[in-house]
Amino acid sequence: MKVTLNRVNENYHFEGKGASGIPVHIDNKTGDEVHGSSPMELLLMGVGGCSAIDIILILKKQRQEITSYKIEVEGKRKDLKSAKPFEAIHTTIYLEGPIDEEKAKRAAALSFEKYCSVSITLEGNVEITYDIFLNGKKL
Repeated sequence: MKVTLNRVNENYHFEGKGASGIPVHIDNKTGDEVHGSSPMELLLMGVGGCSAIDIILILKKQRQEITSYKIEVEGKRKDLKSAKPFEAIHTTIYLEGPIDEEKAKRAAALSFEKYCSVSITLEGNVEITYDIFLNGKKL
């Protein structure tokens, strides 16, 4: 896997592209005019996107109908030398539809424990937790 980043302006705005060729804008969040997400926001989006794809794929294979899917991902950072890496990431998954509760719980567990390459890459360095809400009810 390979990505490229090209600087767009004289500051910190970059356009990144992977194999799909679809651009992603990356920027430093400290400026007045921000043109993209920060690298740390993109990392959180990677965790959320990876698990969302897994969970939807698993539930679809089990013939579960998902009428709505939303995920919120929040990272807690710590000071380490000059950096501020994540020490914990918590995701909250909101599913809607006629979905079996046990299948929803199992799909999330499989994603975070076995399939999500992003979460597994962070394993050992970042505590990753999650909650699931199905049709407004916390599982």
